[in-house]
Amino acid sequence: MIIKKLVVGPLESNCYTISDENKKEVLVVDPGDEPDSILDLVNENNYDLKYILCTHGHFDHVGAIPELKKVTGAKIVIHRDEIEIYNSTRDQAAILWEYVIEPLPEPDILASEGDKLEIGDLRFEILHTPGHSPGGICLYGEGILITGDTLFAGSVGRTDLYGGDIEKLKSSFKRLMSLPDSVKVLPGHGPESTIGKEKTDNFFSCET
Repeated sequence: MIIKKLVVGPLESNCYTISDENKKEVLVVDPGDEPDSILDLVNENNYDLKYILCTHGHFDHVGAIPELKKVTGAKIVIHRDEIEIYNSTRDQAAILWEYVIEPLPEPDILASEGDKLEIGDLRFEILHTPGHSPGGICLYGEGILITGDTLFAGSVGRTDLYGGDIEKLKSSFKRLMSLPDSVKVLPGHGPESTIGKEKTDNFFSCET
């Protein structure tokens, strides 16, 4: 398994590629901007882009999807509870951030809790972790947890945007803290961490 991170867009979002180098398949998580740079990562080893996964629908995590979909035809995966956010994010980006993104294509897979994604011989599970947004998800497997804006190193995602819910975020945080300490946390913004480190260092531990 090869994981690469690209920091993209005005809000410096983390976009990840996860690839099985033997089967030449790759998954892209949260392509928020700079599609050409993301495609360079995908194509440098002639990988087949199988899925585009959205941990949630905010513009800084989905802005490059139109170009990636057009070029690769990869399947767009998003939680079924996030469709409203996904469909309105283009307008919100323009109104709140004066940021323009292309119209987003329809998702191919509306995911639910416990759904599995396979990339070559790699296996991942979708965890529904609402709070930052209604359909926020984490991708868990192979010793890693990609958390989007649910969990950051030392912090958590905001809940003051449309669809945010502090009580649901507390529940999601508590659930993630039940995972093994060794699990590597790859968040939607900022540096990586581990579950063990977040159990002791995250300020939100005192809130749950």
